[in-house]
Amino acid sequence: MKAVHSWAVFLCAIPYNASSLDLLRKMTDTTLRFPAEWEPQDAILIAWPTEETDWADRLGEVEETYIALVSAIVRFQPVLIVVSDDDVESYAQARLSSNRVDMSRVHFITAPYDDTWCRDTGPITLRDGSSFKTLDFRFTGWGGKFGASQDDLLVQRLSEQGVLNQASLDSIDFALEGGAIETDGEGTLLSTWTCLETRHPDKSREEVTALLTDKLVQDRVLWLDNGYLEGDDTDAHIDTLARFASPTSIIYQSCDDPNDTHFEPLNKMAEELAAFRTKDGKPYTLHALPWAAPVMDEGRRLAASYANFLIVNDAVLMPAYGDAKDNEAAKVMQEAFPDHEIVQINCRPLIWQNGSLHCITMQMPEGSVNTKVIEA
Repeated sequence: MKAVHSWAVFLCAIPYNASSLDLLRKMTDTTLRFPAEWEPQDAILIAWPTEETDWADRLGEVEETYIALVSAIVRFQPVLIVVSDDDVESYAQARLSSNRVDMSRVHFITAPYDDTWCRDTGPITLRDGSSFKTLDFRFTGWGGKFGASQDDLLVQRLSEQGVLNQASLDSIDFALEGGAIETDGEGTLLSTWTCLETRHPDKSREEVTALLTDKLVQDRVLWLDNGYLEGDDTDAHIDTLARFASPTSIIYQSCDDPNDTHFEPLNKMAEELAAFRTKDGKPYTLHALPWAAPVMDEGRRLAASYANFLIVNDAVLMPAYGDAKDNEAAKVMQEAFPDHEIVQINCRPLIWQNGSLHCITMQMPEGSVNTKVIEA
């Protein structure tokens, strides 16, 4: 039997909690961390909708939203667009160019995909000083609801093509979507237990917490037990419900209509958020987003959440639904992000497929994209 170093034995004896994680990181001298979305970015990753995706029946409407989204992003930073082949690239380029999009900030990447939900299929990036570690969790089509064989390989293909400026790629055999997690960039993760329990019914909350704090280099997880949206097939992704606006503030989707089915669960969620404390033991500053009128499609209610916004460099792109509450939501966004420009994007076509603005995007932290890609 090989000799075991005494420090390794000591580490194994440390109880697994936030303080022990802090001690472990100090002893191993790592600076690895999960950056917050508001930190500087290289680009936003999206995938272009086609007839081969679930958008086929309403492709024209959805393309207009994508054009508006790309037009807004390139005002602040580059955008990386995944396309399935040269024909799709040529078509997307023509559509964007005809709408006077700054194509010098648009870069195409060819890779097959099942659908366009890059928040859940794209890379989760950890920063280690000036280098990066890419995490590739399993994508199972939100628990096997939809086919996902191509989407599950997207991160690997981006890595193989040299798109990612990474020191390492960590493939993790654990189902986790990017829309299921929120970080404040300082070691606190926010998530919903409903989603993670549904993905991993065989694991306890303690086991899931331990895995997330380890793989995502977090000190703690704040679990929400309440909150959901009708029309959401992700099992209550956090990015439809509550988001960090800073390490000390949270912006969340509220409901003020006592006759609405969401009234009780969203108000219980608000109570949970009010009970959360920062690492300093202080209550979070909470920003309540207004409640849009129900959006129906052939008798089916769609998930029109204002919480599904995207933070880019110097701006917040927020979903708008053609509702009277859109401008009120923009005012709340401005209060939560006083140093950012608030840009509304029509996302009514997106919620037809049960997602919105944040769901179709993934931010790439500054330095994480190969410069040859974004400077080509």
